[in-house]
Amino acid sequence: MKKRLALVIIVQLALVAVGVAPQLSARAAGEEYRVRVAAADPIDPFRGAYVVLAYPDLSRGDGSFSADGGLGALEDGRSGPVYVTLAEDDGLLRATGFHRSRPDSGPYLACDDRDWQIRCGIESWFASQSEARELGQELAEDGAIAVVRIDSRGNAALVGLETR
Repeated sequence: MKKRLALVIIVQLALVAVGVAPQLSARAAGEEYRVRVAAADPIDPFRGAYVVLAYPDLSRGDGSFSADGGLGALEDGRSGPVYVTLAEDDGLLRATGFHRSRPDSGPYLACDDRDWQIRCGIESWFASQSEARELGQELAEDGAIAVVRIDSRGNAALVGLETR
């Protein structure tokens, strides 16, 4: 009985570890970059107060990205992994391409487009209700800079927001 309980606990801990490994890897081993952001939607009654972030410089060349902060889905009819190659311009990252295969080098984001938009794991910033409202207003008026850590596999973690 004790062995089964121990096994169940180990399996559950392993599942949690697998779920947070990309974020932890980016936070622990990733390089820090800055990306321009704007607010898209400040509050979700089911998940608490947070600001959904839109990344204008990470949109495709036609400027498309979804209203709630996603980057807009690729139009090849497929879903799955998407890799957003990045380049630094005046200290800020911008997208240079969207690909289905992992790039050989350079900073890139490992994203997913199983839904109708591309998600890279850096779309939400959680805060208290009052802070989320304030931040949403500041972002809508002036925009901000997101501080993102990206590891060598393209996993990203949003670690801060710098308002102007």
